[in-house]
Amino acid sequence: MTKIAVDAFGGDYAPEQIVEGALQAAELDGISVILTGDEGRLKSLISGKPGSERIEIVHAPDVIHMDEAAEAVRTKPESSLVRAAQLVREGRAGALVSAGSTGAAMAASVLTIRRIKGVERPAITSLMPTRRGVALVVDVGANVDCKPSQLVQFAHMGSIYSENVLRVHKPRVGLLNVGHEPTKGNSVVKEVYSLLQQDTAINFIGNIEGRDISAGDCDVIVCDGFVGNVVLKFAEGLADALFGMMKEEFRASIPSTLGALLLKPGLRRIKKKVDYTEYGGAPLLGVNGVVIIAHGGSNAKAICNAIRVAEKGVKQNIVQGIAERMAT
Repeated sequence: MTKIAVDAFGGDYAPEQIVEGALQAAELDGISVILTGDEGRLKSLISGKPGSERIEIVHAPDVIHMDEAAEAVRTKPESSLVRAAQLVREGRAGALVSAGSTGAAMAASVLTIRRIKGVERPAITSLMPTRRGVALVVDVGANVDCKPSQLVQFAHMGSIYSENVLRVHKPRVGLLNVGHEPTKGNSVVKEVYSLLQQDTAINFIGNIEGRDISAGDCDVIVCDGFVGNVVLKFAEGLADALFGMMKEEFRASIPSTLGALLLKPGLRRIKKKVDYTEYGGAPLLGVNGVVIIAHGGSNAKAICNAIRVAEKGVKQNIVQGIAERMAT
């Protein structure tokens, strides 16, 4: 049975919310989890709780804090994050979930789990809500500068994940640019356009602009990590701002409040679509194991969903799929 290694001390609300999320995944979905971190504290948190029988603890005395960079992976080999990555490398776990420092999680994955043969750089992905469902954005922060060949690999890895895990038939791949025309963009993006256009293994639909993302006409959006991270953070901020403005308007008068009550079911459905806790975390594609990097502010619900996403990635053999594509 596949086990999911969870960095119990990574995140703003660790270890309590991380452990609670792991217990939820173990109890509700029957997923086996390995928690890494201070053994004594973790035992006290799971003792007697429903789902605890499916949880194993591996002691890790050290912690990589949220403000620490990738270098901490080398200086803290006994940390909960590094120990979780080692479990994946050793084959004791099929996936790693961490809500800790993104840079450290990236470094631990690359240095410990290692890259899939042929992958130049792993990429962090994120699911972006659209009018027709979700779109997968690759990359959203791992690589701020990219070569054309790396962006082409992002397109392949994203397409495989979309097809195998999200169950999208022949995912439509778009290249994020400042215009739809092939002549638009910088020299890197122009070259990537030409390469993807000739690539018969990808359902490339051409350039897309920022305003096209939310339309849902594209399943996989390719960009470098600098652009992707700006898009992601802007979308998160915009969603918060819009819901904040709506709350203010609904409280402004009695008719507005009554209208809000009528709209409440619909608003809840919309909020659910843009709530990051529903998606769990961002898959790191290109390493030799399933890695889910959760939001630093993840609560128990987000961690539970991140564990679910990790298990799904293992079951759908996403690593094998990428390895086979890279080999060709």
